[in-house]
Amino acid sequence: MEPLYQQTHKHVHEIQSHMGRLETADKQALHLENEIQASIDQIFSQLERLEILSSKEPPHKRQNAKLRVDQLKYDVQHLQTALRNFQHRRCAREQQERQREELLSRTFTTNGTQKKILDIANMLGLSNTVMRLIEKRAFQDKYFMIGGMLLTCVVMFLVVQYLT
Repeated sequence: MEPLYQQTHKHVHEIQSHMGRLETADKQALHLENEIQASIDQIFSQLERLEILSSKEPPHKRQNAKLRVDQLKYDVQHLQTALRNFQHRRCAREQQERQREELLSRTFTTNGTQKKILDIANMLGLSNTVMRLIEKRAFQDKYFMIGGMLLTCVVMFLVVQYLT
């Protein structure tokens, strides 16, 4: 039992060092993740064998052997959880990058919106003359809005100048 325990314990420490490298690895992270997962699976099979062997130990050594195997199990379960957390963070980061790229690739223009409105209006049967009047009105409204904003700024400036 002792050689298998030592080998498994050494393997757990190797995985812990791989987990440290996993945080800094960029492009080979997926390969390293798969490698770590395979190692963890191998350790779980070794732990099953160790449990069987620990139950066959003499009674005065059995308690200590079971405690050592349980400690290894606990360590491996924590490594498994850490790997899952890393995979979850990586997936979330990749999803955020995809969403960011999608948002950056979108074009936010009013021309597309205006075209959609015109298509809907044509479907409703509005005549071209009415459509041109609506476009002209929208154009004029933009100038009224800009003029109103400028007038408001001038009035605020004058109020501040004369009241202070």
